[in-house]
Amino acid sequence: MKKERHILVVFPHPDDEAFGVSGTISMHVANGTPITYACLTLGEMGRNLGNPPFATRESLPQIRKKELLKAVEAMGIQDLRMLGFRDKTIEFEDDEKMTNVIEALIAELNPSLVISFYPGYSVHPDHEATARAVVRAIARMDEEARPTLHCVAFSNNHEQEIGAANIVINVEAFAEQKKAAIRAHLSQTAWMLQEMEPKWNTGDKVALEWLNTERFWTYLFK
Repeated sequence: MKKERHILVVFPHPDDEAFGVSGTISMHVANGTPITYACLTLGEMGRNLGNPPFATRESLPQIRKKELLKAVEAMGIQDLRMLGFRDKTIEFEDDEKMTNVIEALIAELNPSLVISFYPGYSVHPDHEATARAVVRAIARMDEEARPTLHCVAFSNNHEQEIGAANIVINVEAFAEQKKAAIRAHLSQTAWMLQEMEPKWNTGDKVALEWLNTERFWTYLFK
């Protein structure tokens, strides 16, 4: 894998990084690439409070903050930026404000690669608003100075409209780091782990293919 100058990862919620990019992040860390993860919110409106409840709306942000720190440690990320926006409100933030936030990070870090969601194909309004801000910020740059943008897409129709992923990464060597990142966000992932971990342990091909493969689309600026 190519060693990047610096990678900026931008997602709105704790756990957004765990499912689709934690293996790739761990691989880049092992390759010596510095990584900054900008997480816009603490996911305080996460739907899972437990049954019976283990958290309240007031206590969930601190729980998810601790989970995020644990996930970042599992992946080996050294630079975590918690930007302090409120969950489920990114779509209502001023576009120029959000673009400026991303522009400032890029200006500071000078990344050669940015990883975020693909606008139009990432389902959640916060995902979409984050993706649009990232695209706007990079599009404003001179073409020769732009970092590459790798996007995560998972809406129902994404492959029909944007084609298959052009970047497919085998992260099997970093499966344990990926599992640890997913487990770190236990308040939100416990239900999934109950289903997936037995399949991983018994060698289910579909489950292992999902675990060991991460897919990205290179965003093409017009």
